[in-house]
Amino acid sequence: MQKRDYYEILGIGRDASKDDIKKAYRKLAMQFHPDRNPDDKGAEEKFKEATEAYEVLSDDEKRARYNQFGHAGIKGGQDFHGFSNMNDIFSRFSDIFGSSSIFDEFFGQGGGPQRQGRRRGQGVPGSDLRVTLKLTLEEIATGVTKKIKMKKHVRCTKCSGKGSDGGSSAKTCPACNGQGEVRQVSRSVFGQFVNITTCANCNGEGTVIDKPCVACKGDGRVLSEETLTIEVPAGVSNDSYMTMRGQGNTGIRGGHAGDVIVVFQEIKHEHFERDGDDVIYNLLLSFPDLVLGTEVEVPTLKGKVKLIIDPGSQPGKFLRMKDKGIPHVNRGGTGDQLVRLNVVVPKKVNSREKELLQELAKLPNIKAPGSGEGEKKSKWF
Repeated sequence: MQKRDYYEILGIGRDASKDDIKKAYRKLAMQFHPDRNPDDKGAEEKFKEATEAYEVLSDDEKRARYNQFGHAGIKGGQDFHGFSNMNDIFSRFSDIFGSSSIFDEFFGQGGGPQRQGRRRGQGVPGSDLRVTLKLTLEEIATGVTKKIKMKKHVRCTKCSGKGSDGGSSAKTCPACNGQGEVRQVSRSVFGQFVNITTCANCNGEGTVIDKPCVACKGDGRVLSEETLTIEVPAGVSNDSYMTMRGQGNTGIRGGHAGDVIVVFQEIKHEHFERDGDDVIYNLLLSFPDLVLGTEVEVPTLKGKVKLIIDPGSQPGKFLRMKDKGIPHVNRGGTGDQLVRLNVVVPKKVNSREKELLQELAKLPNIKAPGSGEGEKKSKWF
């Protein structure tokens, strides 16, 4: 599931100002608002997509990380709010629309018949679910399909998600008279204030079930265990995430399902260190191998390959193996594998080895700089 570039979603350049970002989001929000596009899943997804892009790009810190690392730099659960419903989005970005809710701007203050109609019979949206998925570096390098079992609310098959039993029907909520909201008016020396809250009796739907389904107790959903298939793209990083739209908890009485937020967790590798999309491997060699050169077999994330060590190679030197690293998740190409050369120093030697090493140490090409007799007699000041 390849996420689109946030700048592309909003139709702006990477140098866009905060005002440009806000204007672009406001235009898309008006265009794809659910009330202007009833029963249009595509419009709703574009609305959510634009909201996600705005939330990241309107925040200086998140935008900086996104500019540097792409989607991989945006950590799940900390950088994206994970809205549970549309009203959550509207209230969070009320400064953009200039009112407490975008509904007010479309249909006037206080909500008219269209606002009530939207709430009636459409249920309560389901909540999002968060899943942590552990991955090996090998799986990250190639991409992988994972199947996990998870408990979530699914549609009740007995009542087809309606929440009613048999021929019973929904009735107008007596608490709010079908409005889906309750208003409390208070007066003070400063004037009249109206406090509007969601009706607790009908959860804002405006209707109640007179005879609830015995299987789901009127919710239209039941708790069940289901298998979720996750297509993990190659190149994801630790704590990056992907959103699976509509795979979360089913809403109450036909409400839209929430999303599943999959957060990736990288398992520490036995041999490799990760540095961005490059991987580092420490290769241990004997002193003669470094001096004389050799050919060795080294592991990579996709199998073993042969590597030539040139004569006179120095400990600490890095050899680059092109395209043997991790694919770039937001662009084409692949990182490299860096092989760090290290010399093996034995902790113990036998008498013969000691004799040979002492003899070797006397040879001029083997002596370390500064180890001559003249240098030994010098003093530090």
